[in-house]
Formats: sequence, C-alpha cells, structure tokens
Amino acid sequence: MGLDREIGHAFAKSQLGAGTRLPSGGTVFLSVKDDDKEALIPLARDLIQMGFQLVATGGTCAHLTKAGVPAQRINKVMEGQPHIADAVINGQIDLIINTTKGAQTVSDAFSIRRLALMHKIPYYTLMTSAKAGVQAIRSLKSHDLTVEPLQSYF
Repeated sequence: MGLDREIGHAFAKSQLGAGTRLPSGGTVFLSVKDDDKEALIPLARDLIQMGFQLVATGGTCAHLTKAGVPAQRINKVMEGQPHIADAVINGQIDLIINTTKGAQTVSDAFSIRRLALMHKIPYYTLMTSAKAGVQAIRSLKSHDLTVEPLQSYF
C-alpha cells in the first residue's frame, strides 16, 4: 500500500513497499497488444519527455513512429537474436510495459517477466498499471517523497 496526497507518489510508495525501484531514466521496452496501442501513445510521449529512450517490438514500434513518437525496433524472442531477452540480460532495459494476447505472446511474455524479476526491472502487464507507473516516475522526478503519520491523511 502507498499513501500520499498525490496519486503518483502514492503509487511510487506502493512500488517501493513491494521492493520495486522505479527508474529515473534509461530505456523502456514497449510491446502491447493491438487494443492497447492507442493508450500507449500518451505514456510513450511522457516517457520521452522525461528523458527515456524507447525500444519496441515491430507492431508497437510502427504504431509509435506513425504517431510521431521516436522508438527503436527490437526483436521479439521468437524473431531471433538479438532480441528483448538479450537486452534485459545485458542490462540495457530499465522498465518494461508488455501487454499480451494469444498463446505465443503469452509464452514470450513469461520468459521476459522471469528475466525482469531476476534483474529487478519494473514490469507492467496492464495499461492501467503502466499509466500509474509512468505517473509515479513523473512525481518522483518532480519532488521527493515525504513520510507522514497516518493520522495526517484523515
């Protein structure tokens, strides 16, 4: 649980409480199902504005590029090396947003999720949580967290 007067900081606190450290910069891997591509555009723009670099799988990269959001294409695991798993292992990825649909993408996502856990990389599988994560990063970049007694929130 994270408690704060601002939702971004509350979510950041919840992530810290769960042992997840949100990055302040670096590279974000994006791969989302078709239904989530439009919702990803504003999040991707926010990440770029905060100084992150974006890498994305083919369809996601094409959608972002078409919308004017700069992203570099990276292979899915099933597309051959070098691929996203290599980038995670090599320490090149700092945040992952990956929504899936279909058996093969779910299988790929499982291996990426396992690597993310092993390398302590924040990983969001729903657009709602991805949005909260991006908002939390923005909040952390704007000002530090504060600690207050529970009574001060009531």
